[in-house]
Amino acid sequence: MGQHAISARTLAAIGLLLPALAFAHTGGDAGIHHGSAFMQGFTHPFTGLDHLAAMVTVGIWSAVVFSGSALRIAIAPVAFAALLLVGGLAGFAGVQLPGVEPMIAASLLVLGVLLATRAKLPVAAGAVIVGLFALFHGVAHGHELPADEAFASLGGMVLGTMILHLLGIAIGHFVLQRNVWLPRVTGGAVALFGLGLLAGLA
Repeated sequence: MGQHAISARTLAAIGLLLPALAFAHTGGDAGIHHGSAFMQGFTHPFTGLDHLAAMVTVGIWSAVVFSGSALRIAIAPVAFAALLLVGGLAGFAGVQLPGVEPMIAASLLVLGVLLATRAKLPVAAGAVIVGLFALFHGVAHGHELPADEAFASLGGMVLGTMILHLLGIAIGHFVLQRNVWLPRVTGGAVALFGLGLLAGLA
């Protein structure tokens, strides 16, 4: 299938993901504090290498293994963003989940292995796996972001997350699909990163 077909699928996947960005609108009261909370939420997924790697890897894996369908490509990233939002709300509410940091590290290990092996799971199973990990990522974010402007913080967080997913999808389409070993090397590096984090927590 040609490059134009790949580009069309990428654009379609982006179109499916964009409605989730509507949540990121900060509303009409563009006050300084409100804007600051939004920017803190937006930049937060980019500031931790563990969070960043997980979100980009979800997009890459989806693009590599579900390349024939824009809808199937979008399902795991949307599930991640949705459960990240649920976890963020739980974190703002003071909910404490056991093993948040080990689960974040485990998410990198599992996602890395999925990418390295190009594991084509059933779409629902993939969504459940990434959604479970996203819940723990969300709780971690929720504990760290300003709770007094929860809507703005969460809106920024979701926007930043979706951008990272889209970046991963683009990388998967235009880079990793063109070489059978690149996904394996990339996934292996992510898995080793997660393993290192788990070892550091032991």
